[in-house]
Amino acid sequence: MIDLKEIKNKIVSKEYIYSIVIIVIIFTLDRYSKIQILNNFSSSTFYINDFVNFDLLWNTGIGFGLMSSKSPLIYNSISTIISLVIIFLIIIGIKSDKFDKMAFSVIIGGALGNFYDRIFYKAVPDFIDLHYKDFHWFTFNVADIFVTLGIICFLMKGFFIKNL
Repeated sequence: MIDLKEIKNKIVSKEYIYSIVIIVIIFTLDRYSKIQILNNFSSSTFYINDFVNFDLLWNTGIGFGLMSSKSPLIYNSISTIISLVIIFLIIIGIKSDKFDKMAFSVIIGGALGNFYDRIFYKAVPDFIDLHYKDFHWFTFNVADIFVTLGIICFLMKGFFIKNL
């Protein structure tokens, strides 16, 4: 049974305010980076150095372009599942301890950045291309970095830190 009083007390806590600030900062950084790329990107790859390029790609799937499809049914189904996952993360984050709340906030901030694009652009702009010679990693964006960092925090806690 959901205890609404407990959730209310957790929502008005300092940790909750920090979580909201983290989510807003990450969402804003992601939006800013994407707006800059979309407004200033020419049709060719923008060379940064021997290991990084900006190369705009539109991802209709989930992470790393998996499950990309031109089918509106598949796209809308994936978007619905993603929205439910974000809601689930928010609920779990509210009930979490301080460390987990911050890690969830980092993931949620990135997830909301990409979800915003799914809703308004019908695809997520990925543009960071890491490579070494002819080997290219999956193209990603700032939101993906934060989702990955949040997941790494959970993995590090699970493997190395007990009773945090």
